[in-house]
Amino acid sequence: MPVNLSLVVGFLTLSAVLSVIPGPSVLLEASRAITVGRRSAMWIVLGNALGGLVLLALVLAGLGAIVAASAELFVAIKVVGACYLFWLGVSALRAARSSSVNEIFAAADAPDRTSWARSVRQGLLVGVANPKSIVSLMAVLPQFVDYSRGSLVLQMLVLGLAGGVVQALIETTWVYAAGSMRTWFLGKTRRIRVLKASGGVTMMAFASKLAVESP
Repeated sequence: MPVNLSLVVGFLTLSAVLSVIPGPSVLLEASRAITVGRRSAMWIVLGNALGGLVLLALVLAGLGAIVAASAELFVAIKVVGACYLFWLGVSALRAARSSSVNEIFAAADAPDRTSWARSVRQGLLVGVANPKSIVSLMAVLPQFVDYSRGSLVLQMLVLGLAGGVVQALIETTWVYAAGSMRTWFLGKTRRIRVLKASGGVTMMAFASKLAVESP
């Protein structure tokens, strides 16, 4: 088998945690579901998934060759990636104390008509233009590659595609929740704060575990 199933499960778990925490894409999709409707928001989900494929292709084109050339560099990337995950966890905890989520929803864009093409384009741009996305892929993917199995690019491709499916499913859940439970989101930032804080703690735990594991 070209991939380590236990590492795949670990990566999908982390992908789920990262996707559950509201980021730019989720906020855009949820606000569109609230202000316009689920159909428009789902086109954004599709666009964001396409953006993720673009970033994955860029990462595989460069990162795969780099980590395959040097085992020492591979370990260095794992350590840097673990530090980055820990920083993301700390950032999530800090964001849990912010009121920015409520402010974003309050200022949500609500056009009368939004074409599917425009929604896909918006999702694609949000997915590609966010610099944290490509940095996250570069930092996280090597953490879950089994160096002894070879074919690092293939392993990262499988991980990236599986993670993309998980992300799209969770974003779809956000869209349907936002579309059917408007009052659950608006004016009740405590629930989103708890969600962010829980995800932050989980990411910090993942980072600590990965930092002490052997490659």
